[in-house]
Amino acid sequence: MDNLLTESLSYIPDISISSKQVFETKKDIRIPAFSKKTSLVPKIDKDYFFDNDTTVSILAGFSQNKRVLIQGYHGTGKTTHIEQISARLNWPCIRINLDSHITRGDLVGKDVINIKKGKQITEYKDGMLPWAIKRPTALVFDEYDAGKPEVMFVIQRILESDGKFTLLDNNEIIDPHPAFRLFATSNTVGLSDNLEIYHGINQINQGQMDRWNIVSVLNYLSPDIETKIVLNKIKMFDNKDATEKVKSMIILAGLVRKGFIQGDLTTVLSPRTIINWAENYKIFNDLVFSFKLSFLNKCDETEKTIIAEYFQRVFNIDLPESELNNIKKK
Repeated sequence: MDNLLTESLSYIPDISISSKQVFETKKDIRIPAFSKKTSLVPKIDKDYFFDNDTTVSILAGFSQNKRVLIQGYHGTGKTTHIEQISARLNWPCIRINLDSHITRGDLVGKDVINIKKGKQITEYKDGMLPWAIKRPTALVFDEYDAGKPEVMFVIQRILESDGKFTLLDNNEIIDPHPAFRLFATSNTVGLSDNLEIYHGINQINQGQMDRWNIVSVLNYLSPDIETKIVLNKIKMFDNKDATEKVKSMIILAGLVRKGFIQGDLTTVLSPRTIINWAENYKIFNDLVFSFKLSFLNKCDETEKTIIAEYFQRVFNIDLPESELNNIKKK
């Protein structure tokens, strides 16, 4: 099937689906999709919860070929929203994390040395960007606001209305494949990180921000919905005591996230981490030990007293890291 993931212009969506039926959106929209799947299509998470506004924004990107940017705090599910929608559309999806190590050459391409018939030959090799543009793929730039300036100027070329990509290094002008789509996720809206919550965040040229057709904001889910998601994931959590513990985990997560937003903490208790905590609790049957393995051991030593205070407030249990216990030891 992967031989279809070529530059062939004939490989385009061949069916349409109902957004209300598949994603439970408030309004029903017909969305183009592929009837067959390739290895680049993400795996479907059957228990995934879709935020309506974010989902509709992403679906507009797929159906109307709009450039869509999803902004929100760490752990809100920005990237997974795009991937899970791609999975249900059978749309091949490629994710590139724009950390400080990604260079212009990684995206655009560069000369590489190959050995052919015992001789060294220098050949130009396309980077991920021209490769994806030529194919029916949904390209996702993760951590978009952490990209280097040299990388951002490259991306700006494909944000234009016609989406043509001029590859100066290879004297080539690339027309995007009809089924090529572009998405990005970021923690900020390009105005840098004034609260100093994130490291490595850059201010984005507002001319480039204006080129994104749709900017959607995804916040943390409500406690009731998040509790439902965790319980759906952890199938054995079907008794009342376990359900109450999950609800308390969500309450603790809310306190940690508030501390993160206020700048008191540098680590956030994401929905993914809560699921890990619940799974570890099921394995070890120890609330405190599973919490340490899942989250507390990842935190800065100077912040553990704050988290221990939150934990005591929710579960009425003093952790060894709590300030009260430290005073008792003295």
